[in-house]
Amino acid sequence: MTIISIVTIFYFIILLFSVIIHELSHGYVAYSLGDPTAKYSGRLTLNPLKHLDVFGSIILPGLLLLASGGQGPIFGWAKPVPVNPYNFKDQKWGDVKVAFSGPASNIALALVFGLFLRFMPSDIFAAAPGMSMMFYYVVQINIMLAVFNLLPIPPLDGSWILFKILPNTKNIEKIKIFFQQYGLMILIFLLFFGGLSGLGSIINYIIYLITGIN
Repeated sequence: MTIISIVTIFYFIILLFSVIIHELSHGYVAYSLGDPTAKYSGRLTLNPLKHLDVFGSIILPGLLLLASGGQGPIFGWAKPVPVNPYNFKDQKWGDVKVAFSGPASNIALALVFGLFLRFMPSDIFAAAPGMSMMFYYVVQINIMLAVFNLLPIPPLDGSWILFKILPNTKNIEKIKIFFQQYGLMILIFLLFFGGLSGLGSIINYIIYLITGIN
């Protein structure tokens, strides 16, 4: 097994558990708001088999990895945690809280590992050189997931936040229905035809702010 394949597998493992934590955050925040749907569905678990989405967790990241020659950026998602917003104690902002909790969990992970990477004594990482690479990948993947999921395109979390903020008019409702029907196709088109290339600069800048690594 070559070093490239080992790093690729390592990258995929971090990506998989990052998207699982993302979905778990949705489920736990929904549960804290009074909705037990995710719990009763057996989704409040770290067991990856409960969360895997064949396309979002395996096929899409694999295709992006191949298309970029292993350089990324690599995006993906897990199977969405089932949520019933009618159970929320906060009917006004509950769905926004649940939607934002996923990206917020990724940002929190990136901050924890990024600040360790930035402020831990260099001799610790010198003794275990693979550790610094692992920490950097955790930061990189989680910032990518956070920024990606905040895009206002269904089925991503940003669409829930945007549609909640926009006025409830007939024209907005038509736009919402259109994006709900074709959002995934639009997203895939943007991913594979360079429509999201500008995100790379934003992601790299945020990573630099956290880690100090350019």
